[in-house]
Amino acid sequence: MTSSRAYPLPRERNLILAALSILAAIAWAVLVWQAGSPGMVGMGPTMGLAAPLFLAIWVAMMVAMMFPTSAPMILMFARVQAGKRQQGVAFVPTWVFVGAYLIVWTAFGALAFAVAVGAEQVGDQVPWLMDNAARIGGAILVLAGLYELSPLKRACLTKCRSPLSFILSSWRDGRGGAFRMGLEHGMYCLGCCWLLFVILFPLGVMNMAAMAVITLLIFAEKSLPVGRRVAQAAAAALVVYGALVVLLPQLLPTAPSMAGGM
Repeated sequence: MTSSRAYPLPRERNLILAALSILAAIAWAVLVWQAGSPGMVGMGPTMGLAAPLFLAIWVAMMVAMMFPTSAPMILMFARVQAGKRQQGVAFVPTWVFVGAYLIVWTAFGALAFAVAVGAEQVGDQVPWLMDNAARIGGAILVLAGLYELSPLKRACLTKCRSPLSFILSSWRDGRGGAFRMGLEHGMYCLGCCWLLFVILFPLGVMNMAAMAVITLLIFAEKSLPVGRRVAQAAAAALVVYGALVVLLPQLLPTAPSMAGGM
């Protein structure tokens, strides 16, 4: 699987990169457009959206933020399948792997929506939660920072940082095998990054600046040689900022809208 024949042709590699880049760019454009829509700010965790539209925005967010960071893994999968095609044996289109990966994040989005709906309903009934929504957001930021240092985070990040290692240890033949690989890699990716997406709720689900910073953080953690140090620095920043928000709720950019929308 690692011979020179396993490498896709430069044209194929460029096409995959172009497709991922175009899809990510379209997703960012959709998010920017949606963020500018009236009523998208100050509506609570669900932004007043029904489940289908929330999930559509969530999927766009995943494509925008995760496709650039997952490109090495997707290219590695395509590389092996290109080798199989060149050898004249059965191969699997890359979209099978990518589709399974997106299913994992879509399922997480559905869970996030259900939790957000529950939080809004409880917030309407418990005034204390409305009054302390920003402080709860600060606690979530602290939790996200501590998770950056957890063994589970390190284990998942190790899998995400080494596409070749994942291929060698988790390879399965056929479409069903490729689909399972996509699910497995999606779970590792989810385990690595899920709390970095949860913090978008206190920071603002449509906070484009926060999305951009998180995307760069995930890319650095997964792709740069200093990725683990970046994770440690992010942990410190999240814990310090979250603690400050608990003490001074006004430091959270969405503090007024959170209090009014829950």
